[in-house]
Amino acid sequence: MTDAKLIFSREDKKIYRDGDKLVKVFDKKYSKANILNEALNHARVEETDLNVPKIRSIGVVDGNWAIVLDYIEGETLQSLMAKHPEKQDEYLELFVDLQMTVLSKNVPMLNKLRDKMQGQISDADLDATARYDLHTRLDSMHRHKHLCHGDFNPTNIIITSDGTPYIIDWSHATQGNSSADVARSYLLFYLAGEEELAQKYLKLYCKKSDTAIQYVQRWIPIVAAARLSKSKPEEEQFLRSWIDVVDYE
Repeated sequence: MTDAKLIFSREDKKIYRDGDKLVKVFDKKYSKANILNEALNHARVEETDLNVPKIRSIGVVDGNWAIVLDYIEGETLQSLMAKHPEKQDEYLELFVDLQMTVLSKNVPMLNKLRDKMQGQISDADLDATARYDLHTRLDSMHRHKHLCHGDFNPTNIIITSDGTPYIIDWSHATQGNSSADVARSYLLFYLAGEEELAQKYLKLYCKKSDTAIQYVQRWIPIVAAARLSKSKPEEEQFLRSWIDVVDYE
C-alpha cells in the first residue's frame, strides 16, 4: 500500500484507495469476528443482482485487519444533491427506487433484523418500562424477510460517470421488515439536518410502495431506541424525543 491514498478517516477505521482497489483498515479495537461478519454480509449481498463493489480479499495491513474491495469511481448521491439542489426531486426519486429494489431482494443467510434490534433495545440506556414497551411493540410488528441495508442514505450510493448507481457499506445488512429500514433512513435524513427532505422522502416512498405512512411511523420509536444503544452524544436528545412518542399505536 505504498502508493495508497487516504480518502476517509475516523477513530476506528481508515479507508484508502490503492489503484482500482479500496482498502478498509480497521482499528485494533474491532473484533476479528465483527470484521469477518461484515465481509460475510457483503459477500452474501454480492450474490444478488444489485450493483455492489466486489470483495477481493480479507487480510492484515500493518497489523490491522482489512477488507479489500473494488474501488468504484464516481460521486456520492449526497454530493450530487448538494451540488444540484434543482435536481433534488429527481435524485430523491432515484434514491427511493434504489431502496425499493434493495428491499425486494431476499438473502436468507443474513442475520434477522428483529433479533438485532431486540438486543440493541436491551442495551439502550432506557428504564425497564420503556424497554418493555419497545420490546412489545417490536414483537407485534409483521415478520418479513426483505433485505435491509441498515444505513441506507445518500452517502452510501455512488453514481459512476455513465450513471450507474452502486450501493456501498453493507456492514449492517440484515433480513427483516422493509418499513424498519425506511424508518431508519427517515431518521438519518433528520440527523443530517434535512427535516424537509425527510418528510418528502417518507411521503414519496409510501406513495411508490403503497405503504401507509402510519405503519412506517410505528417503527420510528423502535428504530430510534435501537440506534440509541450506539449513538453519538449529539444524537441522544433527538433519538430520545422519538422514543418518547407513544401515539403511533
